[in-house]
Amino acid sequence: MRRGRFAPSPTGELHIGNAFTAVMAWLQMRSVGGGFVLRMEDIDEARCRSDYAAQVMEDLRWLGLDWDEGPDVGGAHGPYQQRQRLPEYEAALRQLQGAGQLYPCFCSRAELVQVASAPHDLFADEPRYSGRCRHLTPVERVSRAEHKRPSLRFSVPDREVIVRDLLFGETRVNPADGGDFIVRRADGVFAYQLAVVVDDAAMAVTDVLRGADLFSSAPRQISLYRALGQEPPTFTHVPLVLDAQGRRLSKRNRSNAVRAMRESGVAAEEIIGVIAYLARLSDSIRPASLSELVERFDLRRLPKRPVQMDESSMRRLKMTESARAAN
Repeated sequence: MRRGRFAPSPTGELHIGNAFTAVMAWLQMRSVGGGFVLRMEDIDEARCRSDYAAQVMEDLRWLGLDWDEGPDVGGAHGPYQQRQRLPEYEAALRQLQGAGQLYPCFCSRAELVQVASAPHDLFADEPRYSGRCRHLTPVERVSRAEHKRPSLRFSVPDREVIVRDLLFGETRVNPADGGDFIVRRADGVFAYQLAVVVDDAAMAVTDVLRGADLFSSAPRQISLYRALGQEPPTFTHVPLVLDAQGRRLSKRNRSNAVRAMRESGVAAEEIIGVIAYLARLSDSIRPASLSELVERFDLRRLPKRPVQMDESSMRRLKMTESARAAN
């Protein structure tokens, strides 16, 4: 059976862009009779809050989503909160270290800026790590460890992988073009790339649907899947939702939050209707339910470029003056 998931980070309130991705992931699975998992990516305890996690689940349920496994319903592949899955990440690190695929990196942030090389193709939005610490001798590593706790980097194999994406088709990428990446930070926090691969493999996720801003993570994660002896999932990278000015949505702007819309009297069906319109599952903005969208869900209709909230959709989701004053 196909299995999908939605894995938000509870660092703030659920905004309309997060809801867009959650609804697409839910529809993808429910339209084929697949299973759906909710997982909280709360490994960074300094930024994530349990009250946000509870609120995200409440808002998702209010919109009409349900899940077969998750933090509040349990399941056979739990726990479903990353902060409770640290032993699994440690085991993955031991496996990678045993295979000689990790190395300590002692570079400071300032040094990383100095040694980074020009970005390349898919990884154009980020500087490429030079591999400076990859070739340190054992003696040099011991010496540097006396002065600084290192992060751990994955030594990316210099070979091409195929990213299979249900929206964009097949893309051939050499993950080494993006450089070796961190799997555990110097402060001991496990990095997103490792945690998400370990979790999706352990939870038997076959389909990963997420925002297009994470496309560059796919080849890196495929390399990790291979290194851990796991089969990578099929990906779908859906468009990001932009505000009326063409900017990415932020959790800091509460007017984009589902909870703010809900408190101002906007109905769940209005929000689902706007999401359906943005996803081109509906030709006009009108109230809709998730159950009716299941019947006509088709990934091929989704745009491949970011979608922008227009005046009509903003009017549908606009907070009332009284609610704005109260907040």
